[in-house]
Amino acid sequence: MACTDADAPTEMHDRGSWYGHAADYWKNIPATVNGMLGGYAHISTTDITHSKRFLERFLELPDKLEEKSPKQRRINPTDAVENSLTLKIKPSVALDCGAGIGRVTKNLLLPLFETVDIVEQNPDFVEKAKDFLAEKKDRVGHFYCQGLQDFEPESGRYSVIWCQWVLGHLTDEDFVEFFKRCQLGLSPNGLICVKENITKTGVDLDSQDSSVTRSDKKLKELFSKSSLILLEEEVQKKFPRELYGVKMYALKPAI
Repeated sequence: MACTDADAPTEMHDRGSWYGHAADYWKNIPATVNGMLGGYAHISTTDITHSKRFLERFLELPDKLEEKSPKQRRINPTDAVENSLTLKIKPSVALDCGAGIGRVTKNLLLPLFETVDIVEQNPDFVEKAKDFLAEKKDRVGHFYCQGLQDFEPESGRYSVIWCQWVLGHLTDEDFVEFFKRCQLGLSPNGLICVKENITKTGVDLDSQDSSVTRSDKKLKELFSKSSLILLEEEVQKKFPRELYGVKMYALKPAI
């Protein structure tokens, strides 16, 4: 169902019903990689590979090769942004938001960070994550079983907060408030990364799982309302054509 920005169902009068419906939907989804990816488990490797390339640009890593040339990068050309890109982030603690069974934690974040915290509202997924991560679960600092609309990150804890394929469940108001709280959870020079489906215009509603797919324009409007500066953005490549387009965004607090 496609909606214009004016009638987008992201400011719900019945907030409890909106989030309750989403929670009920995910209770019936298998706790597997295929379940997390809506039947597209085969895209997981491509997804992780591209996310890793994107994220590594901002991290202080040993034996890191020189970054791509400016022609290969999509940078917001402002002095503040360019200066911030020169300050690499020490990969200490990351937060995986809407982590599901820990697919991103296991394959993307734990190989790069010393510790990863998981926040996921479905208790069955949280328990499955402990098995799915196997011995790597010992490097998970906290398993938070909570929805992002209510989650408050620990102050100053996170080098990177990673949000992937989960923000569509938040109303516009909760989206903005969540990212304001996330900024308080960042360590100095910390980064927020978003990876989401995008629609061409307006907002698409999926009434089956109580989620929306926002346009690139709409996402950037919400980032701005959250007092976030866009450092870099990139389109995910090599996904099946029948799927929504996907973009990655790197963001930092405006102040």
